[in-house]
Amino acid sequence: MKRILDIVVAAAGLILLSPVFLIVVVLIRRRLGSRVIFAQRRAGLGGKPFVLYKFRSMNDARDKRGELLPDDARLTEFGKFLRNYSLDELPQLWNVLKGDMSLVGPRPLLLDYVPLYDDTQKKRLNVKPGITGWAQINGRNAISWDEKFALDVWYVENYNLRLDVKILWLTAWKTVKRDGVSAPGEATMPRFTGNNTRV
Repeated sequence: MKRILDIVVAAAGLILLSPVFLIVVVLIRRRLGSRVIFAQRRAGLGGKPFVLYKFRSMNDARDKRGELLPDDARLTEFGKFLRNYSLDELPQLWNVLKGDMSLVGPRPLLLDYVPLYDDTQKKRLNVKPGITGWAQINGRNAISWDEKFALDVWYVENYNLRLDVKILWLTAWKTVKRDGVSAPGEATMPRFTGNNTRV
């Protein structure tokens, strides 16, 4: 049932939100340049790599050595708007339709985080990553990594269709309220560097 829900909602979302996609694409091209989609390898089910898609929300500003500036220096006001309302996440409906992700599950993190997980944290890899999840409606990026992992593991151990529907409903509400979009002083979250990392 979970996969059927994913396919139905993702397909409907891609069709119904196509006007929003078009508007966002046009605005990104005008304000940030021609590269509209941000693609990055993330850890999926079982830690298997997949390519995650997002709308680009940062510019390509670099320092004198030609290296990209930190995220918070490259995140524009327009990019903040996209992130505040989670519009940058919309292309992940395609990831869901492909089967790389689910609508609901632990957020897919960077591949280089995986070796840093302890045995309990590795449980978050037992399900497909999601566009939204239990951690997203219980603090999102305003909570510590330890809290976020604990919430992800709780979801893995307790998930069911009713819980997924509840999370989707609460996600819509949290998005309107713009709760927990970023950690204090960060564009989103500080890097995960191992256990007991706090915001």
